[in-house]
Amino acid sequence: MRGAPPATDTAPAAAGAVPRAGAPADDDDRSLAERASRDGEAFAQLYRRYVGAIYEFAYRRSRSRDLAEDVTSATFEKALGALERFEWRRGGFRAWIYRIAANELTDQFRRRQRDSTPRAQRTLQALGAGNEGALETVDARLDAETGRVMEALAALRPRYQEALSLRFLAGLSLAEAATALGCSRGTMAVVVHRALAGLRRELALQEVVA
Repeated sequence: MRGAPPATDTAPAAAGAVPRAGAPADDDDRSLAERASRDGEAFAQLYRRYVGAIYEFAYRRSRSRDLAEDVTSATFEKALGALERFEWRRGGFRAWIYRIAANELTDQFRRRQRDSTPRAQRTLQALGAGNEGALETVDARLDAETGRVMEALAALRPRYQEALSLRFLAGLSLAEAATALGCSRGTMAVVVHRALAGLRRELALQEVVA
């Protein structure tokens, strides 16, 4: 594909040198995105800027390096193919690329059944806490509990999966996540609330089945 950086560029992320997903983008994201569909170097700059964050996002959700690398590669391939239709909105390229990644993760989880692990309700509580330490708490607990939580997440409708992934795992603000989903902040807040309720039900159902 013209202009696409080599897949091996994700290697530093896999090795652990991954920028935080919330790192601020440079001011020229917009000009790069406007040129990237016809300028391979512009796309390469966007790739280098976001590949680590997208890998981290995928890895935090899956805890699988292979899956995270697959999702990262597919995300940028799809982004390159869709750049001609990209329109700059609030949240910019960052919100847009995260939504592509969230959709790709949803597709991957539909195809991969993960093993479940017990006692995931505490992770759900951390997801809904909304405080500054919530994401760090989720990080620590997902190491041991990812299977069950992600199985429950995969059972939700795609819009709910996207909302929770963008808001809590990607670390987007409410406004950025709303932009990525193409809705208002108020609607996004409602979607997140309903998604968390759905996730609670799925986890409770797993407890009954277990």
